[in-house]
Amino acid sequence: MLILVVNAGSSSLKYQLLNMDDESVLAKGNCDRIGIDGHVSHKTADGRTYDADCAFPTHTEAFMKLVEVLTTGDAAVIKDMSEIAAVGHRIVQGAEVFSETTLVTDEIIEKIDELRDLAPVHNHAHALALRACKKVMPASVPQAVVFDTAFHQTMPEKAFMFGLPYEDYENLHVRKYGFHGTSHRFVSAALAKAMGKDIKNLKIVSCHLGNGSSITAVDGGKSVDTSMGFTPLDGVLMGTRTGCVDPSAVTFVMEKHGFTPAEMSDYMNKKSGFLGVSGVGSDNRDVSAACEQGNKRAKLSKDMLVYQIKKYIGAYAAAMNGLDAVLFTGGIGENAPDVREEVCADMDVFGIKIDTVTNAGIRGKLCKISQADSKVEIWVVPTNEELLIARDTLALISK
Repeated sequence: MLILVVNAGSSSLKYQLLNMDDESVLAKGNCDRIGIDGHVSHKTADGRTYDADCAFPTHTEAFMKLVEVLTTGDAAVIKDMSEIAAVGHRIVQGAEVFSETTLVTDEIIEKIDELRDLAPVHNHAHALALRACKKVMPASVPQAVVFDTAFHQTMPEKAFMFGLPYEDYENLHVRKYGFHGTSHRFVSAALAKAMGKDIKNLKIVSCHLGNGSSITAVDGGKSVDTSMGFTPLDGVLMGTRTGCVDPSAVTFVMEKHGFTPAEMSDYMNKKSGFLGVSGVGSDNRDVSAACEQGNKRAKLSKDMLVYQIKKYIGAYAAAMNGLDAVLFTGGIGENAPDVREEVCADMDVFGIKIDTVTNAGIRGKLCKISQADSKVEIWVVPTNEELLIARDTLALISK
């Protein structure tokens, strides 16, 4: 059974076609620069590729090109889109409206679009892509939406509420939502399987580290707290995002620079983080290279990230009244042994002992990297959000 997984952004349309009989990826690609000029890159499992500039005025044209490259030409993998059993879409913000995977209808698309104020960069783009997909795909092919925020709907009120007047929660829906939920759910379940234990009996701190990063406390398979908040800006230092900042510092800087709210949001989301602190760039690989060359600001940005992750691990161990495992995932989490080692160093109070030799050789593969006598197991667990979306979609249509 074939499932198409779609991850749409404001100017991009990433996709994977999976065969759920063995959960293999048949093809994947990206239609990007939508609304600008347009480009498609497509690759099959057996190495065939298609790469071309295209006209993508809207997401509809991008979906039409997606259909074309999957079904025709030298890089085709199917003959007709009716061979696809269903389409699964990643949606960033479901707020309190959506707590589980849901079948797509016109009403559901409208509700997703109505949440755009809570995720202005993402949700309207998701709605545009959903409408475009409905135009292009056969009506007989069901579609499902999987929400990044759904996994965090198990957080208790004491964890998700802010200290603003309660009316702002009631009327404006201002609260912590958390993100990367699809990733955290996938890797925590994969870790439990690798450990040979029931996830219901585990207390896990999941560290999804990349250009965007979040830390989540997973107690018994449920999210009980997470570092990202009302938006993906909160939490630890990221590629271009500030992470947690005193709100008064925000208003102070905003006033001194004469920024509008939109300009301040852009400043904190796109010009801060690694980029703003290091002055080197937003990519951890560039920052690490600069650290090795003695760049003090680059070293500072890395030290800030490591220190903040340490604090979240300690805080979440306290919140869960225990800790069985720490996992690292995402682009940095899976591929930066130096970050993992520094995070786990001097954590003896929690019984965390990393095997530095094993850790140094691990990039992008499932592996236990803690010492034999470590009371807390440490793991690298590659994430696969597309596979989880496909699994959720399959489970929903199977009902």
